[in-house]
Amino acid sequence: PMTTIRNLSLQVGITERSVQRILSELEEAGVVGRSKEGRCNRYDVNLKFRLRHPLESDKTIGELLGSLN
Repeated sequence: PMTTIRNLSLQVGITERSVQRILSELEEAGVVGRSKEGRCNRYDVNLKFRLRHPLESDKTIGELLGSLN
């Protein structure tokens, strides 16, 4: 939960700029929210956000993440 854009880009294997673009798109869609903590941004996942695919549209991101445990 407390990683940087740089570390995230290295873990996923994409550029930092790509991570920033994806986070921006997710924020625009309401999937994540952003708040400032000092000079850093903190991103929180909206666990109540409904999945977009028609077969899973009755499920939320929270339910998806809960099933990964």
